[in-house]
Amino acid sequence: MEFLPGPVSVGVQHKRNLDGPVAFAVGAADNIGTDFTVSATKLFLSHSVLVSTTLRLTEGNENGLLGFGSAAGNGPAVQFEGSVAYQLSRRAVVGAEFRTKPDNLGLGEDDWFDLFAAYAVTENVTVTAAYADLGTIATFDGQRGAFLSAQLAF
Repeated sequence: MEFLPGPVSVGVQHKRNLDGPVAFAVGAADNIGTDFTVSATKLFLSHSVLVSTTLRLTEGNENGLLGFGSAAGNGPAVQFEGSVAYQLSRRAVVGAEFRTKPDNLGLGEDDWFDLFAAYAVTENVTVTAAYADLGTIATFDGQRGAFLSAQLAF
């Protein structure tokens, strides 16, 4: 089995929070931020498994929803994102994703995870179901729930 990564990408994502006064009220240092990412993906074809990892350098509070950084001076931090998917058949896939997030504001920012299943009904129709647990967001507990999506592609 080969352990060298497949495609590796480097990215930049610039974000602007349009609710600056709200971000500043909760202690954010700025309403504009830039994330830098390095991602690697590996397909283990003989095992029908796809693994993807990302390292993200960010100051985002709740991914930028509550601004960036903190008035206390917390700088950028490296965060981990990862996913794994297993192909059950030519049409069905199950998997999970996980994402860490910094707690710059001291509000108890939780890491995120989800479990998903997707099924290709036809070449043009895919149905996806998922359960996501986002923990506490901006002091609102229990941010979790189910997701169902149908995608048509032509």
